[in-house]
Amino acid sequence: MSGSSPAARLQRLFEGHRLTPTQRRIAHCMVRRAADAPFLSSVELAELAGVSQPSVTRFAVALGFDGYPALRRHLREVAPADAEQEDTGETYNEYQQAVRAEIENLQHLCDLLADPAPVERAGRLLAGSRPLPVLGLRAASSQARGFGYFAAKVHPDVRVLDEGGSMLLDRIDSARRAGATALMCFALPRHPKECVEALAYAGAQGLTVVTVADSAFAPVAKHSDLLLPAAIGSGLSFDTVCAPMLLGRVLLEAMCDGLPDAQARLEEFDVRAAARGLFVE
Repeated sequence: MSGSSPAARLQRLFEGHRLTPTQRRIAHCMVRRAADAPFLSSVELAELAGVSQPSVTRFAVALGFDGYPALRRHLREVAPADAEQEDTGETYNEYQQAVRAEIENLQHLCDLLADPAPVERAGRLLAGSRPLPVLGLRAASSQARGFGYFAAKVHPDVRVLDEGGSMLLDRIDSARRAGATALMCFALPRHPKECVEALAYAGAQGLTVVTVADSAFAPVAKHSDLLLPAAIGSGLSFDTVCAPMLLGRVLLEAMCDGLPDAQARLEEFDVRAAARGLFVE
């Protein structure tokens, strides 16, 4: 997709805004109908996107406009510039755009890792915590489970906290009483209130909180002792989280560096797995 095309301009307008799934549906509709978007009424856009007219109004406000008429005026002002420049380059559909956005997120993560000190510090904190609680709720639960799965191969006591409810703080208490000194957290939008409260509680109990979040300004930031940002993609109906997942693997590597017996544990697992015929070669 050319950087000067109507769809590209719309995509840039939406980037950086935290939109609800309904609002993303409107955004996707506008990108698909980029040439017509500046001339659609709120009712027409609502019908095309399959949402209510008030949802279109809230969408415009979420983008920083007074209402939909102000958004449409803005689009009409930039439309002539788009019309003057035909898209003669390679074009990308919305799925390809999402992939390209993730590539950019990974490049940004690569740049951040030019200074390895924060990750190395996090690795030492995680390696030294026995047990190691790993927190991730709702959208971040899969990140916590994935991290916990691999961490358990080298760390002697990993406790994944991927469910909220009245027992969540009890499980943090249990880990703390058992000797935990740090808590690993994955925090992704939309940030559950319960996750923020759990981190505040963990900090109050003396745990050092290491957090992978979508932004250094995420709601969990004030309750994190060490926050490592990894941008997410918001070009599809549901967030894409390649960068946070990769950062989790980087943290695992750093944690292994802080565990003297990590390699021996991995080799021992391989021997057991082969004896049990766990995997098909």
